Amino acid sequence: MNLVQEIARRAGLNLYLTGAPFATSSPVFPFATSISAFRETRLSFRKNWRKPVFRLQGADEDLRTLQLLMPGNVRAELNMTRAEVYDKPGRPPTISPATINEDLRRRDFTVNAMALSLNSGSRGLLLDPFNGVADIEAKVLRVLHNYAFLEEPVRLIRATRLSARFHWPLEERTQARYDAAKENNYIEYLSKPMIGYELEQLTHEDDPQHIMRALDKDGWLKILHPHWTTAKVDASDLGQVVKTRQMMNDLGYSVETGPIVMYFLTRRMGDKDTSEIQRMIPRRDFVDKWKHLESGAHDLAKKLTSKEAGMPSGAWKILSQATPENILFLTLVTKQQAVDQKLKNFFGKWRQVKEKLPFPEMAELRITPQLPEYQQLVDQACLLLMDGKLRSHTEIMNFLKPYEPPPPPPPPAPKRGRGKAATAAAGTGAVSAPTKRGRKPKGAAAPPPVAPEAPVQPAPQGDKSAAQPRRRLRFRRPLPRRKCLHPLRQQRNHPRRRAGEESRSSRKPAVKAVPAKPAKKQAKPPATKAVAKTAPAKKVPAKKAAPAKKPATKKSPAKKAAKKKR
Repeated sequence: MNLVQEIARRAGLNLYLTGAPFATSSPVFPFATSISAFRETRLSFRKNWRKPVFRLQGADEDLRTLQLLMPGNVRAELNMTRAEVYDKPGRPPTISPATINEDLRRRDFTVNAMALSLNSGSRGLLLDPFNGVADIEAKVLRVLHNYAFLEEPVRLIRATRLSARFHWPLEERTQARYDAAKENNYIEYLSKPMIGYELEQLTHEDDPQHIMRALDKDGWLKILHPHWTTAKVDASDLGQVVKTRQMMNDLGYSVETGPIVMYFLTRRMGDKDTSEIQRMIPRRDFVDKWKHLESGAHDLAKKLTSKEAGMPSGAWKILSQATPENILFLTLVTKQQAVDQKLKNFFGKWRQVKEKLPFPEMAELRITPQLPEYQQLVDQACLLLMDGKLRSHTEIMNFLKPYEPPPPPPPPAPKRGRGKAATAAAGTGAVSAPTKRGRKPKGAAAPPPVAPEAPVQPAPQGDKSAAQPRRRLRFRRPLPRRKCLHPLRQQRNHPRRRAGEESRSSRKPAVKAVPAKPAKKQAKPPATKAVAKTAPAKKVPAKKAAPAKKPATKKSPAKKAAKKKR
């Protein structure tokens, strides 16, 4: 869809999404993309396709219509926005280019008369001039005007098909016009190209057998082909087609089941009747696939019974390269037991082998998806597992050893340094010379000014990457005291002066005494005075002399109080 939008934008055209996607979300139903003022032919339009991601299946030069098959087997129809005028019932209408509103007015039912803009300026704009959203909510089918069934009688068959698909009834007035058109036999004006279009649409339904019964009940199955009845439908295989298609869709396969469904719908009809139906279908690509179903299944069965498919890995390769349509058709029609068993293993047993991959040993050997040959290694291991050649741990290790990547190089050794100067020298590559302590000699050049460090901004909370690492503290040993030759410092470092300083520093602080009455002065011994005056060195504690006996006198209460305070 993006590619179609790009082509329309380059050509200066407006693009709108119309049709069945508004009524259902299933991708199997077709949808139409209308381009306003689309006058280019098929060949000139294909020149603008740079990457043909979708395939062209048919074209109508008169109606300016292209049938496309998009990825996922989604069918689309690219047509010009046009106006139609019917002169007589059953005759082709007169076509002229028109706007998107006139194109919606020519359609059949309100649920199909809606458009969604895919243009860059109005992308997503819904155009609903006939209130089709209300009919979708009410789940009814309503025609746009009174002459809808008369102008195009194929709308009678389409009304039955859509009503059976959605299980929606016709609106009251629409039902009255439907009955009147059926009584007046408007269906006799039906053209053959429209019959072929309805035949193809029947094969793309989710439950084609239910649609066949509804068409047979209203009598429209005889209109599609006079010899076609529900008794000529292979009901059992047709139901198996729906189940197998759903299983393959779950496994990721996209299957175009239209030709296969048509094969089982007409399986019990004669070759002449089948050829007539094939001639009525306008899409030749659809008819070619229908014709080559049996030959394709026969070739695939022949490969599965050859020596190449003797091992499970060989059969897996053959089925992986085959088209999903041939696999589905061969699953339904094969009668060979060996082929049927290989098809069952392809959908069940062999797919379970992939669940064992990747091996736990791959993580031990550092074999990760980042390696360029990883996917190739996994595919090869899967094939060996199917053949039973990788059973033990030893076999797996012997298989994986050659693919082990070399060990990563060791991390670089951290650089050792002291402080900021060593870090700066390591970053710039310069080696800082050791500095000496002491005064600077006269005439020495002053050191260059150091630029102030930029203030460190606090890191936001929760941001660990911005947090600065803690500085590691290193304790240094104290340097030995050097002898200074300066005369002033010699006096300061004199042993006597040093001893005096140490004696002063070792003294305990005096305790402030409480004032008391002066006591009698006692005569101090002369020896202590001489020692205090003449001793410059460290004070040596003298031996305590025996205290002299004092005369026993009564102590006054004032002296007792002073002694306690001391």
